Amino acid sequence: MTKVAIVYHSGFGHTQVLAESVADGVRDAGAQPELLRIENAAQDFEPLLAAVKDADAVVFGAPTYMGDLTATFRAFAEASAKSWFTQDWKDKLAAGFTVSNSPSGDKLHALNSLAVFAAQHGMVWVSTGLLPGTVAGKTGPDDINRLGSFLGAMAQAENAPASAANPPAGDHLTVRHLGRRVAEAAQRWQAGASQDLADAA
Repeated sequence: MTKVAIVYHSGFGHTQVLAESVADGVRDAGAQPELLRIENAAQDFEPLLAAVKDADAVVFGAPTYMGDLTATFRAFAEASAKSWFTQDWKDKLAAGFTVSNSPSGDKLHALNSLAVFAAQHGMVWVSTGLLPGTVAGKTGPDDINRLGSFLGAMAQAENAPASAANPPAGDHLTVRHLGRRVAEAAQRWQAGASQDLADAA
């Protein structure tokens, strides 16, 4: 079964509930999600690095703080230098999501950071594949891709406890779509690799 690792840091729980919705999307595609929470900057990252190596695809998630990824997620990224050196993650599919209090909050900068991080590891980035909600005039809290992001999934949360409604339903739909899209892409990626091996034999 295709395995998708979901590696995330959550400061106040909003990224956590979104990661769970990503996992739901992975399951929708008949794949196996593995939720990997980054707890703090001083933890042992080896189990997380090994789990990413073992996965077929990865979805990275972090809040946007002060216009970029959290320091805790950056600690994980820096710890991955060992994996970079041995090219453990090369040619795996990757995607990302982020959340902040503002509709913008410079979330695109955070997604760019995730995409560059994946590119440095030789990974293949998967976009949302969604039109912005404005195309259909749907930018309400229940609408998918209401914030109109292409590079990765964006969400907006109020300064209140995380729940199924905070971030709102549309943002949960967006990240769930991303999880399904990554899992389906990984299944096609694996099938193509298997066919190439068969042709070579």
